[in-house]
Amino acid sequence: MRVTVVVPTYNEAGNIERLCREVRLAAPAADLLIVDDGSPDGTGDLAEKIGEELGRITVIQRSGKAGLGAAYRAGLRAAIDRGAEICVQMDADLSHDPAVLPALIAIAEHGADLAIGSRYVPGGLTENWPRRRRMLSRWGNRYAAGVLGLAVNDATAGYRAYRSDALERMEFETVDAEGYGFQVEMTYRLVRIGGKVVEFPITFRDRTEGSSKMSGGIVREALMIVIKLWVADFGGRRRRRAQGG
Repeated sequence: MRVTVVVPTYNEAGNIERLCREVRLAAPAADLLIVDDGSPDGTGDLAEKIGEELGRITVIQRSGKAGLGAAYRAGLRAAIDRGAEICVQMDADLSHDPAVLPALIAIAEHGADLAIGSRYVPGGLTENWPRRRRMLSRWGNRYAAGVLGLAVNDATAGYRAYRSDALERMEFETVDAEGYGFQVEMTYRLVRIGGKVVEFPITFRDRTEGSSKMSGGIVREALMIVIKLWVADFGGRRRRRAQGG
């Protein structure tokens, strides 16, 4: 199946070359699509130069920083329009090990609508995070799963592979959320259309180059999107209870 790895970037000049080379080594048949939000450090231009050398790297250079969700919506749309049957999401900061790509792709190829590189299933780990951030992530995922009824351990995970037909069925372009809220809403929509989710254990390593994009606003948005989705699904929950589901 044709695979495109979609990577949003903003000020990742210190990581982008290594990322491109390691993705190509791990998944030589996959295309790579970089969505750069006008990085002042020249990430987009550097990615284009690497693409000239390695081939099959497309760079979408946007005019300014519009958020993670907007970058993924643009990147996924472009990937599908170019014929991708599986779309992989991953971060540019090398916290997601490209060596895991073959496993996530294979899971999607063998029938999963969504393969998640999960920190919170047996065998999954998070390295080099302060205890406060680790607890925030772990309990945030439990909160989302509990409130929304998701049988998913890592709904905020950013390392994942979707089948393109599932993305179209869940109408991914209408997802409004950004940051972690985007990943939660995408997971929720996939589950609500009856999609098959498989979690694969990964080791998440904190970035060593550049600065984190995490902020209090991103965390608050993720918490609020869970409430918004719970409220919006009130009628659906009533119907499912009436039907015994």
